[in-house]
Amino acid sequence: MRVLILCLMMIALVAVSGCAQTGERQENAAEEIKGEKVNISSGSLSYPSYLAAPGKEGVWPGVVMIHSFNGLEPGYLSLANRLAEEGYVVIAPEWQTFNRTPSDDTLGQLIQDCSALLQDRDDVQADKLGLTGFCAGGRYTMLFLPRMNQTFRSGVAWYGFPYSGGFLNESRPVQFIDQLDDPLLIIHGTYDVPSKIADIYRYAEELNASGRYFEMKVYQGEPHGFMIEEGQLSQSFAAEDALYQMASFFDRTLKGV
Repeated sequence: MRVLILCLMMIALVAVSGCAQTGERQENAAEEIKGEKVNISSGSLSYPSYLAAPGKEGVWPGVVMIHSFNGLEPGYLSLANRLAEEGYVVIAPEWQTFNRTPSDDTLGQLIQDCSALLQDRDDVQADKLGLTGFCAGGRYTMLFLPRMNQTFRSGVAWYGFPYSGGFLNESRPVQFIDQLDDPLLIIHGTYDVPSKIADIYRYAEELNASGRYFEMKVYQGEPHGFMIEEGQLSQSFAAEDALYQMASFFDRTLKGV
């Protein structure tokens, strides 16, 4: 009986210790980032945005994050926080605040103004900025990374549209391949209906033929927008792995890790 009681006491102590450690890890994770709402002035307009930064002192690379056509959903705030935990200062503007289908020039100016905000911060390495975007934001990443090679050092395009002229049938990202000097990571799902995987493979062939450096991570069976489920950051294996792939890519291209 004494042995049984001792065993039960030990199990209880381990459980309490485990809960305490879990709570401590969660508290530490919360302390590792600083998230806040900010406004970005661009083209005489003020865009509400989300800024996430490491909570500890230091100077970090910066990332401009462009959300999908569905808006700046809570899942993108979680993504920004996760990148901040990895040592990045992230700015995510609500680019549809005044127009759900803005012109490419409007978006280009907003992206430049976001990068300028990052460069003006004391905790950001001004010459180490990355660009990433999802869906329509993936198209913007493919479109503007080659056109803003003096601003950004690398980009990650999530289920983008390399052959689309966008909302107003403007320029197609594939037209600017010859200007692409920065490393590009393409992330896509094979079950993507709006942006067919065949187009992504074709785009990759054109990048390869032009001698442009790119990496590609394709997830079999994943649909368009697989990182966000019902507005929240997905907890699926593909989503977690894709987030790791982005962080690793930025580590190598912005931090040199």
